[in-house]
Amino acid sequence: MMGRLYFRLQRVACLKDQMARNAKLEKSLRIFVLADTHNRLPDNVKAMVKDADEIWHLGDVCAEAILDELRAIGPGVIVVRGNCDSNFEWPLVVDLVRGGLKFRLQHVPPDRPPEDIDVLLHAHTHVPRNERRGRVLILNPGCVTRPNRGTPPSVAWLEIANGKVNWKLVPLR
Repeated sequence: MMGRLYFRLQRVACLKDQMARNAKLEKSLRIFVLADTHNRLPDNVKAMVKDADEIWHLGDVCAEAILDELRAIGPGVIVVRGNCDSNFEWPLVVDLVRGGLKFRLQHVPPDRPPEDIDVLLHAHTHVPRNERRGRVLILNPGCVTRPNRGTPPSVAWLEIANGKVNWKLVPLR
């Protein structure tokens, strides 16, 4: 009798652990993505960031005080160095795994995306992008301060849930 009770309790504990793991997998991750701030962080952008789980800045920060402002809001900030950034401690490329997907963050877009990642995020062009090349999804949030080719200033939300990516561009005008 005691053996059966012990076995049942073990089984219940295992089921609870499995449910907790499943709930964690189903939880979405909301990442605020911005680029090309070029010394300026508008107040409306600061207001948006507070709902993020992480912040990814894709370079051309220019003034490091921008990162201090973002960090003060709360979520972790990951940054890559852009061609206008002078802090050589910042990496040119950052590879991350989130939600079972492989991400690459860099400022300047490569001629062709690497094959060993799922999503490439870049900046530099000041033009938003959402394009698939082969198996790689290529995303660009546009530019916060000096957009190009008639596009409005913009940022983006990247949501990762159940191994899938949802990308939402947010115009700042």
